[in-house]
Amino acid sequence: MSFRDESEELNKPLLHTGSWYRMGSGQSSIMSSRQASIMGPSAQTIRDRSVSVVLCVLIVALGPIQFGFTCGYTAPTQAEMIDDLELSLSQFSLFGSIVNVGAMVGAIASGHIADYFGRKGSLVIAAIPNIIGWLAISFAPDSSLLYVGRLLGGFGVGIISYTVPVYIAEISPQNTRGSLGSVNQLSVTIGTMLAYLLGMFVNWRVLAILGILPCAVLTPGLLFIPESPRWLARMGRTEDFEASLQVLRGFGTDISIEVNEIKRSVASTSKGTTIKFSDLKRKRNWFPLTIGIGLLVLRQFSGINGVLFYSSSIFETAGVSSSNAATFGLGVVQVIGTGISTWLADKAGRRLLLIVSSSGMTLSLFLVAIAFYLELLVITFSVGIGPLAWVIMSEILPVNIKVLAGSIATSANWLTTWVVTLTANLLLSWNSGGTFTIYASVSAFTLIFVTLWVPETKGKTMEEIQRSSMYSSGHSF
Repeated sequence: MSFRDESEELNKPLLHTGSWYRMGSGQSSIMSSRQASIMGPSAQTIRDRSVSVVLCVLIVALGPIQFGFTCGYTAPTQAEMIDDLELSLSQFSLFGSIVNVGAMVGAIASGHIADYFGRKGSLVIAAIPNIIGWLAISFAPDSSLLYVGRLLGGFGVGIISYTVPVYIAEISPQNTRGSLGSVNQLSVTIGTMLAYLLGMFVNWRVLAILGILPCAVLTPGLLFIPESPRWLARMGRTEDFEASLQVLRGFGTDISIEVNEIKRSVASTSKGTTIKFSDLKRKRNWFPLTIGIGLLVLRQFSGINGVLFYSSSIFETAGVSSSNAATFGLGVVQVIGTGISTWLADKAGRRLLLIVSSSGMTLSLFLVAIAFYLELLVITFSVGIGPLAWVIMSEILPVNIKVLAGSIATSANWLTTWVVTLTANLLLSWNSGGTFTIYASVSAFTLIFVTLWVPETKGKTMEEIQRSSMYSSGHSF
């Protein structure tokens, strides 16, 4: 094998994009009727029934369902695990929060993994520690194996939390990118709700086994969807890039304008140049990175994961008789709120929903400080900043720094999540009202941050966002 062949081999995705859809797109993007008749009825079916973006999103959404199940696992299992393994409150808090340490490590590595192995390949890699981690938790005889399993699961979740929103943003048409991007967080909430629901009927060991299912289904599902066309373009795989985009847009769609725009965008970024931390000092780079980090960090310091991780014990402290049922109700509210955001993201715009969400969270957290009105907090979080922080992060980071900057932003998210989940139980046992007053103050600052800094990205292609004036003058496009 020549050096050139070896270089081309390195650029192949871990899960190849597949020749099955190249039969339907070909060099000219649309197969002629003569070719179709030669290749037979199966090829004609492929041509007429292209793989839709929605199907791709639904398959990769199994990743964030795994993410949400991991986050929701601790709420219904806290009392039972503490009794069975004789854990202290601080030991269980460490078990609940240490997943975020694993996620930080996964997030740091996620950009490079997704860039080297492809978006699909990185999800396969993420599935392995998730499955091993759940098995370790299920068969743990003591706290040590619990921590190991939680760390492994967190590592996989860290990769998923970066890769899935990036993949969805890269395959979605500009007019539906907001709604499709919000499916990421919607799936997280569904996973959390499922953990709450199943936790009412099975013990914590069986619930851990059930946690394997999303990744077990995701891995074979990835074989049926194309790789990100923008990633393929960056890797210089022109034939696969055009075939992938044709599949996503439909074989009867003229993709020439989008192909040329992506090619120009890729050509304008020096693929061979290594991005350094010093490059992030340029305003074109630090401004969108600041927005990405700001949204992800501030959403966590609102205390949302402290509520979701330990909701059963919070409800019990608040005097709710059936705390597990109330926790499941909280999960349902979160799914509804995120579903509303998915519907509105491409209609109302990102900034408006973020402003409404931050305002509602600030108000509800002050109410929670008085009376534990947790449903209002969760639904206002879910309508805006919950799903849209990930959407905006995946949209605004320039392609040439996405690997480094995306890893930094995602790691910052998991660092703050770890701080919140580690301290939430202890703070709540100290003073529930005071804890939520602190969270409310952070939400008030989030409102100011969104109003002054966060841009509107609705209706723009990712290439238009990269060329926008956001990088040089404020938030307006």
